[in-house]
Amino acid sequence: MQTADRRPIAARGHPLARAIAAWLVRRQISANSISIFGLLCGLAAGLAFAATHWVGAASAALWLSGAVLIQLRLAANMFDGMVALERGIASPVGELYNEIPDRISDSAVLIGAGVAGGNWGLGVAAALAAVATAYVRAAGKAAGAPSDFSGPMAKPQRMFLMTLMALWFSLAPVSWQPALAGLTLPSLALIVVIVGCIVTIPRRLRRIAGMLRRGDGA
Repeated sequence: MQTADRRPIAARGHPLARAIAAWLVRRQISANSISIFGLLCGLAAGLAFAATHWVGAASAALWLSGAVLIQLRLAANMFDGMVALERGIASPVGELYNEIPDRISDSAVLIGAGVAGGNWGLGVAAALAAVATAYVRAAGKAAGAPSDFSGPMAKPQRMFLMTLMALWFSLAPVSWQPALAGLTLPSLALIVVIVGCIVTIPRRLRRIAGMLRRGDGA
């Protein structure tokens, strides 16, 4: 079931996703535990990205590991909500487990990409921009509007870009990994994230303001 406060994810309706969620419920695995698993995957992905800055021949394996870990993190983000609905148990701290790990995971992945590209400052800037987009959504929800997950650089788009970058580095030969104006591919990807977030923030603000004026959250 979709609600205004759940990010619309088409994969939730897939039979395999439903089967996995049902299996997790039967094993009495809590939604909060799944959220923590997603956090650990996000942290590990960021560390894998950062480690490529110092590791030579093994960097392809680290990039691939990072890509897989990002997808596991996103899967955990999906299944924690599905399990919570299936179990029908609302945790009093569920919102904290839903939001805080996401912000930490985002920051870990983006800062890790910055270290990998030799520009940790860009990673920090991208992490701050990502947190700002989430803050706008949370502020709108607190004001009474439905959660706004619009992009162009919402979490799924940010992580999709980071996954593509990691897969490219893990599969493409070194000669296909050029720099542009002295910026490495991770740095360029982070600039795209930052610019996208700068567009996303005012877009969300406008949409949220419009919903509040119309009383959509009432």
